Amino acid sequence: MSVFSRAARSQASASVAAALLALAAVAIVVIAGGYDLGHAATAMWTGSAGSAYSLFSGTLLRATPLIIVGLAIAVAFQAGVLNIGADGQLLAGAAATIATGLAMAAAPGWISIPLELLAGILAGAAWAAIAAVLKRRFGVLEVISTLMLNYVALFAVGILIYGPLQEPTHVYPETAPLAVSARLPVIIAGQRLHVGFVLAIALAVGIWWFMRSTAAGFRVRVAGAGAAAAASAGRVNVERVVFRSFLASGALAGLGGAVQVTGVTYKLFENFSPGYGYTAIAVALLARLNPLAVIVAGIFFGALEAGGAGMQRDAGVPSGFVFVIEALVILGVLAVDRARAVAASRAEPLGEEAVA
Repeated sequence: MSVFSRAARSQASASVAAALLALAAVAIVVIAGGYDLGHAATAMWTGSAGSAYSLFSGTLLRATPLIIVGLAIAVAFQAGVLNIGADGQLLAGAAATIATGLAMAAAPGWISIPLELLAGILAGAAWAAIAAVLKRRFGVLEVISTLMLNYVALFAVGILIYGPLQEPTHVYPETAPLAVSARLPVIIAGQRLHVGFVLAIALAVGIWWFMRSTAAGFRVRVAGAGAAAAASAGRVNVERVVFRSFLASGALAGLGGAVQVTGVTYKLFENFSPGYGYTAIAVALLARLNPLAVIVAGIFFGALEAGGAGMQRDAGVPSGFVFVIEALVILGVLAVDRARAVAASRAEPLGEEAVA
């Protein structure tokens, strides 16, 4: 247990170091761009946590899909599956959710909402299954197939909102809104944060327990850590574990789309996803694939996005700086990992000499 705790603390400190490196680099870029750093930092704080509304209806609201889709990425990566298609799986889940909700407009919420979420889960899993079958049957690299399927999903949404799901007047490229009864209820009156956030937290805790305390979770971690060793041991069917993890990852991403439709937008439209599936990769990497840490990383990125909007509004700093931060976080994680690996390799000969 003590070894696990030291490892967890080491990973957490590395993630914090990566985030601080990213923020420091962005501060330099902001200054180089001629902006007032103090004004920009104040605007970011005000936009992300300066008031109850900015915290609950800004940061935590934006963090909800990032946590759920971040969990999807973490599950896939832990199994050794490089699922880059969470954005497409999210869109598939969102499309299935809105179609289900509109078809059940007259149904009470206690019936329609669970079915909407289930439709999103199944659609996300089905979309991931395409890449999973291509990988299992034909050996197609999932990095390529999932990335290409993102664009297929994007254009499929366009066909739906200009076609069978377009709003009744056929003027706007979007669907009709969900009935009020088919929407997720808010947690706090006067705020926009909905019960999807509670669901995201519960999922993170459940997945953490599953990965840490069950035989099935152990098989996922073993398959991801060393597929060849796991297969040669004869007790882990790596192919089956990878396939199921792929589907689970897609199901979670689809749920992220379902929660966003039923809790925030209430309709489907072009550019529905501003890149949740890609940002979620940064979330999962910053969390070191730890489901509990995904909560913290998701809130961090939610704060960046909410604060970025505040910077643009109050300080004139382009909100695109947020994407710079996200990219730098990934680079920071890689840089810190590389530095730790170099330090470990230099310390190893010393340890051997000491033993000798």
